[in-house]
Amino acid sequence: MRGGHGPEWRHTNVEMMENKRSQVLNLERVEALETWLKTTNTKLTQVNGQRKYGGPPEVWTGPTPGARCEVFISQIPRDAYEDLLMPLFGSVGPLWEFRLMMNFSGQNRGFAYAKYSSAAVATDAIRMLHGHMLEPGSRLSVRRSTEKRHLCIEDLPAGTKAEKLLQVLRTLTEDVQRVSLKAGPGIDGVSALIAFSSHHAASMAKKMLVEAFRKQFALSVSVKWQSSVKLSADESQQPSKSLLPSPLKPASVATPRLVRPPSTPPGFCRAVGGPTVPQHFHPPCCSSSQDHLSAAFSTSSVMLLHKVCEATGVGQPLYEIYYSHTGPDGFLYFTFRVCIPGITPAFKGLVMILPGPTVTNTLEEARQAAAQQVLQSVYSKQLSLMSS
Repeated sequence: MRGGHGPEWRHTNVEMMENKRSQVLNLERVEALETWLKTTNTKLTQVNGQRKYGGPPEVWTGPTPGARCEVFISQIPRDAYEDLLMPLFGSVGPLWEFRLMMNFSGQNRGFAYAKYSSAAVATDAIRMLHGHMLEPGSRLSVRRSTEKRHLCIEDLPAGTKAEKLLQVLRTLTEDVQRVSLKAGPGIDGVSALIAFSSHHAASMAKKMLVEAFRKQFALSVSVKWQSSVKLSADESQQPSKSLLPSPLKPASVATPRLVRPPSTPPGFCRAVGGPTVPQHFHPPCCSSSQDHLSAAFSTSSVMLLHKVCEATGVGQPLYEIYYSHTGPDGFLYFTFRVCIPGITPAFKGLVMILPGPTVTNTLEEARQAAAQQVLQSVYSKQLSLMSS
């Protein structure tokens, strides 16, 4: 299964992941769900680690839900699906939306969200169904969903611009509405307040942004809930003057070689509108904002590692990727072994990623994450040699 590109690599991993999936699933419950979906003509869509009904349904005559209309359901048995949950919660009132959080294995993650037409119906659902015994020994917990919609991203580069950060975030996650920057005494670097259109969108972003920034930009940021914040339309995309970087002339492109990466990753600097820094293995970046944004995502880790190996004459990397397990938070874990002929020993490690739309896409994401780790290891080794 060497090389990472051929059909054997994909076929073996697909078989292994499908076998693991069948071992943990209650197939009778899955068949019951499929029968119920056909009988009731209920349509579900699966995206970003959740399975969703409605939002709104195809036929909806009630009002659009406002604040406090959603309930959070936890302690759900892992093999309980919409065929049991939706009729139960629909008995309180019409469901505007129902979302069941899913693992890649096909089991649910133990919690879901149900949204009703009004806060009063949501209150009835809590009163009637909290503590409901779905099956022997399993009682549901039902409470009001917090529906927080704002995140705070800390430790961003000092040259971050709000309008560029907004563009970057919209390529990484969904339903980002506004961005506001803050800096000052007691704040390290730049922090950003991000407003989303829904609690669900904010929640999904919170789970993946740290990993996305690490993989895309080799940048460590922290992401946390912002409980209360007011973002005005005027400040939503305008950074304060103190945050604007002084203009610098782009540096010339260096000859490709293994070098220490800059303290602020160049891809992120271009994307957020900061000054250009010397680039390696990349063509000179263009001056327009859209070109800057595109440059941040134009080169994958696999392609970058390929260029590094080509420039240094060590031979092309050969990938071995193996599915390991699924974490309780829904992330998938893969072990990897990357062999580069001119470098010994082989690089080994563990990566975690969010599930992709297909098994093939998921495996490719794992390969990208493995290449990113190899690149970081190569830079670290060179840095230690330079300092010794």
